[in-house]
Amino acid sequence: MVNRLLLAIAIRVVIAISTRTFFQPDEYFQSLEVAHHAVFGYGQLTWEWLSPKPIRSIVYPALNIPVYWLLKVLSLDDTAALIWGPKILHGLVAAGTDIWLMRLTRRVAGERYVTAAFYLSLTSFFHGLSLSRSISNSAETSLTTMALSYFPWDVDMPSWSDGLCKTLVLAAVACAIRPTNAVLWTYMFAWLLWNLRRRPKDIATVLANAIPIGFLALVSIYAMDTAYYGERTFTPLNFLLTNASSVSLFYGRSPWHYYLTQAIPILCVPAIPWVLEGAYQAGKPTSSRPLKTLLGLVVWTVTVYSMAGHKEWRFIHPLLPLMHILAARSLVDSLGGDPHQSLSRRLSASHYFLPLSLPAIVYVMLFHGRAQIEVMHYVRSLAPEQSASVGFLMPCHSTPWQAYLHRPDLADDGRLWALGCEPPLQGQNVTEYKDQTDIFYESPVRYLETRFPKEVNPSFPPSPLPRSNPGVVSPTTHPWQHEWPQNMVFFGALLEHDGIRDLLTRHGYEEVWQAEYGWEGDGRRKGGVHVWRYGSAALDM
Repeated sequence: MVNRLLLAIAIRVVIAISTRTFFQPDEYFQSLEVAHHAVFGYGQLTWEWLSPKPIRSIVYPALNIPVYWLLKVLSLDDTAALIWGPKILHGLVAAGTDIWLMRLTRRVAGERYVTAAFYLSLTSFFHGLSLSRSISNSAETSLTTMALSYFPWDVDMPSWSDGLCKTLVLAAVACAIRPTNAVLWTYMFAWLLWNLRRRPKDIATVLANAIPIGFLALVSIYAMDTAYYGERTFTPLNFLLTNASSVSLFYGRSPWHYYLTQAIPILCVPAIPWVLEGAYQAGKPTSSRPLKTLLGLVVWTVTVYSMAGHKEWRFIHPLLPLMHILAARSLVDSLGGDPHQSLSRRLSASHYFLPLSLPAIVYVMLFHGRAQIEVMHYVRSLAPEQSASVGFLMPCHSTPWQAYLHRPDLADDGRLWALGCEPPLQGQNVTEYKDQTDIFYESPVRYLETRFPKEVNPSFPPSPLPRSNPGVVSPTTHPWQHEWPQNMVFFGALLEHDGIRDLLTRHGYEEVWQAEYGWEGDGRRKGGVHVWRYGSAALDM
């Protein structure tokens, strides 16, 4: 057990610190950037934090605050520790999924399935991609796995309630981080109360624990958010009201079958055949009650989440450990299910997953979207005289921000800016609404000719309004106005627009840095990342 614990920690931390790629904007703008802003006083806060009714709680970003605070106190914030510190922390959090999955498997399926589930988890492609990153869904996955491992799966045992308080506390923290996690616990506690329906004293035991823990969690969220925002704020309610509106559809609408036909296959690869077979076996009348309950939880959660218009793979990440249990049972049973079979024989098939998933994990760790990270290291390394101002002409939130740059000389939004993508918060029609990024890409040349001065000011003054101020209603539509920055950062795809290369060259800009790694799926994000600088005469690679 100790060896597996150390193995899980080592693998997740190594993945975390080795990852050099960009996956989701929330990894930075709903986590690291907020914590960096709280500790150092500068950074970019998105509309979720600045709207009149903010929808994000400080609970999850607060996990990173002690790391940044310690680096600040020790004067290590100008070193690589600024990036490595949070990575190590989130690697440790990620290891909780693998470690507590063993306990959960033992309680739901049995001891002989534990090793297979553990190695399925360690070699999971999606875990390799996402679990060690600073995304709230990843912490939610670890907390959910931990909470379920203490859940009373067998209410007929005399000690059925021994882990109840741990389950409630961990579930409360998971819901504080991701309010939608309550969907899972609605099912689990409905199942628990139904099975205790003829035992009023035991129902009272559940309620006597659940009510004070739930109340304390809500009060804690309210207190932390009120302290952070400086006024009375209850973000879970704001989150639910905002996402119940059309605002969530601004970020995309997916068909009802998205989780069945896209998300689950991607999450479970390469174990999907065993997940499906394990689910089929768990649904049989002869299956054990815990396995039926586990399968019911997966079906319930996918069904409820499928009712929402906006869907993403990572939203059902907390279900992946449960599907690994189903796959482990199918995998071990397919080998004959002989408990006297040698350990190496029973695990031989699971070891085949490593060569299947390892290349994909290495690719998403080291290559896919790497240029979007490398460019921030490059900008951070520039001398002040080479970086008086930097403008990012990219789809919004395509790179990290001050949590990676850590440049107080660029703390002014007018000196370090990127195109915005605020949603229609004033009730605009979501199907007709266009954000700043949309307006720019409709005609990049027209945008640069109409919203920038005719000539470059070599003193590079800050731009007056390079993006909309989140939460502030503008008296005019599309009010953005820029000054030409010393450095412009963009994807190579922008240079394919007619007239862009000539316009930049005519204004005195030349390329000084470029990087491109692997396949790029989004049309706007193709061609690698380029940096062009005003008045530069040499290529700086």
